Amino acid sequence: MLLVIVLAAVGVVHAISPELLRLGPQGVNLWKLDQKTHQHTRRLLVQETSGFSLAEEFPAQWFEQPLDHFDEGIKDTFMQRYWVNKRHYDPTVGGPVIVLDGGETSGEDRLPYLDTGIVEILCNATGGVGVVLEHRYYGESIATQNLTTDSLRFLNNDQAAADSANFMSNVKFAGIDEDLTAPGTAWIYYGGSYAGARSAHMRILYPDIVFGAIASSAVTHAAISNWEYMDVIRKAADPTCSKHLQNSVETIDAILAHDTHGLLAKPLKALFGIHDLKHDVDFVSLIESPLGSWQSKNWDPAVGSTAFDQFCEAINKPVCIDVTSLEFGHPDRLVNVTDGLTVDMAIVNYGNYIKENVANRCPQGNTQEECFGTFDDSQYTNTSLAEDWRLWQFQVCTQWGYFTTAPPDPAHPRIISRLLDLEYESKICRQAYPPGEKFTVPELPNIASVNMLGSFDAGRGLDRLAFIDGEVDPWRPDTPHSDYARPREDTILMPFKLIPGAVHHWDENGLPGGVGEPPEIKQIHEEEVEFVTAWLKDF
Repeated sequence: MLLVIVLAAVGVVHAISPELLRLGPQGVNLWKLDQKTHQHTRRLLVQETSGFSLAEEFPAQWFEQPLDHFDEGIKDTFMQRYWVNKRHYDPTVGGPVIVLDGGETSGEDRLPYLDTGIVEILCNATGGVGVVLEHRYYGESIATQNLTTDSLRFLNNDQAAADSANFMSNVKFAGIDEDLTAPGTAWIYYGGSYAGARSAHMRILYPDIVFGAIASSAVTHAAISNWEYMDVIRKAADPTCSKHLQNSVETIDAILAHDTHGLLAKPLKALFGIHDLKHDVDFVSLIESPLGSWQSKNWDPAVGSTAFDQFCEAINKPVCIDVTSLEFGHPDRLVNVTDGLTVDMAIVNYGNYIKENVANRCPQGNTQEECFGTFDDSQYTNTSLAEDWRLWQFQVCTQWGYFTTAPPDPAHPRIISRLLDLEYESKICRQAYPPGEKFTVPELPNIASVNMLGSFDAGRGLDRLAFIDGEVDPWRPDTPHSDYARPREDTILMPFKLIPGAVHHWDENGLPGGVGEPPEIKQIHEEEVEFVTAWLKDF
């Protein structure tokens, strides 16, 4: 095996990271700070391959799509980008096409799945062709000249689904003489997370084109408030860390609520490196930011992030070894900050972590209000193509929701502040997307447009639609494996599988030949091969 260093756009300069997607206006602030830090740079992807870089083996190709599939009066088109894996294609066996939906990021981010992940695994087992199809507006599949409200009106579920159906029905693969279009060839659709919901929806909406689909971590239930996201993390995280977070947040909320003159709030915020942020809600939103790194955990350390574990280690760190077994708030755990303010060491540790890893991201010459404040509407009005945080945020504001709020029941345990309510989390929709001449963002997302396709019951009773979820995925409450959903049986025709200890679409990535994969990942990959090959026998 040759170790190749490839200049790739995995984590492209402007791509917003998954853990920021649910932070509303504060997430946009952090995205902007990332761009200042990494401007004009690209990450080096170190990829072990058999002598080829991913860019060399899988060159980008292009397919012309209508900008609007449903209004014949609009003649504009755009070029949709895709990549093809033909390593295992055997025209004599009549194998399928395995298409992976790029979802809400650059399709280049998905190329490892074409190389060693689920697409490669299924193509190897079936003699099929693998494809990564980039989503309209994302990456280089750019459909408009800017990202104004009017320009973004073509970024919706129906248009994206029609893109995929049109592609599958009409694409001609370079270097392949055979006609592999649907429905003459079996197409198996795969997606993870938002793309997982799209995978399920494609099987539901276009059953004659999509022969089978695998929906991994598929958020088929759209919700206005998504408070359960943080509740999964609270229950699944290290118990000591979770308890420290819960007690710290309750203490912080109490200080902010009762300290009307700021005598205690000011030194409290200073513990976190925050000195001139005007609004308390911006402060609690900022200190929430490390929690989303739970979603970035992965079984493969080369892919996943350990940031959440490092965060917990920092919070749990004792001042002295003798107090590790003491309860939060025990006198021997207390640290005197100023006259009148004494807090548990976990809050001091929490503050040090935020100070060193979040607050210090504000560049010299900028105020913290400029870096972390969210009440200046003008900072969200740039509509250039470079501001691609506007893409998924637009979909959140128009159809999907998922605003990460505190639990509705004040008595429910929580690890984020009660100040994080729907008004705060959703105000980015009004700030960033003023009414256009041709489109107005609704007051609240039209989640019915998603849930009408089944919600928790999406695809129930439909053959050749698999749902794969992670046991401790914070998005699980929005999937058919939600505790709110009715139970389903797991069968070959209707697979319904929960990966123990897994987080977000852990079946999507793989290792060459499966060597070194943990048992639960090796097992789910084997099961996916088993049910897909069984499906193909009926084609």
